[in-house]
Amino acid sequence: MLTILSKQSSLVSDFLSEIRDVSVQQNRLRFRKNVERIGEILAYEISKDLARKEVDIQTPLGKHKAQVLLEQPVLATVLRAGLALHQGFLNYFDQSDCAYVSAYRKHTSAHEFEIVVEYLAAPDLKDKTLILIDPMLATGQSMYLTYKALLTKGKPKRLIIAGLIGSEQGLAYLQKNLPDASIYVADIDAELDINSYIVPGLGDAGDLAYGEKL
Repeated sequence: MLTILSKQSSLVSDFLSEIRDVSVQQNRLRFRKNVERIGEILAYEISKDLARKEVDIQTPLGKHKAQVLLEQPVLATVLRAGLALHQGFLNYFDQSDCAYVSAYRKHTSAHEFEIVVEYLAAPDLKDKTLILIDPMLATGQSMYLTYKALLTKGKPKRLIIAGLIGSEQGLAYLQKNLPDASIYVADIDAELDINSYIVPGLGDAGDLAYGEKL
C-alpha cells in the first residue's frame, strides 16, 4: 500500500513548498519545524490504519466508551537526517519506544557508493508495529538495509515506512523488496540524478536541519 499525502488537499503541500524553497531553507528553525509538522500529519494519517481497542473512560459525570490504540508503534529513525521528522511522530505517538540507526553512503567512486549501517539502538521488535522513518527515499537501499539490520532485534508483525519525499525508483525498489510494507510519503519526485539524489527534491535534509557535515 502506498499513500501520498500531496495528492490530498491539505497543509502538507504548504509545508512541502517551504522546505523545498531555497530562500526559506536558509532558516534552519523553520525548516526543522515544517519537517516536524509533516511528521505529525504523517503520524495522524498512519494512526487511522492502526489496530484499536475499546475502553471504558470515567469522566466527572459518568462513563464513556472510547476507541484507543491497541498498542503504541515502535518509531525507528535513520540518523541524523530523520530526527526532525521523528520528532513529529513522537509528538503524536508520545508513549512509543524508539530505535535509532545510522545508515550512510560510503563512496567507492565519484558516482558509486555502498550503504553502510554502523550504529543501532533498538528495543525488542518481535511482534511489534514498526514505523521506519527517513526523510528522503532516494534509491530505497538505505531503508531496506536499515530494516534488515533492525531484524536482529526481532521480527515486527507489521512494517510501515514513512518519508518526506520518495523517488519513483526508490519506492518501486521498496515495494519489490518489502512487498508487505505500508508506505506513506508526503510527495513523490520522478528522477534521481547521477549521484542518486532526488530531483527536484529539496537537497540534503540532514545538512539543512543541522548544518553541513565535513
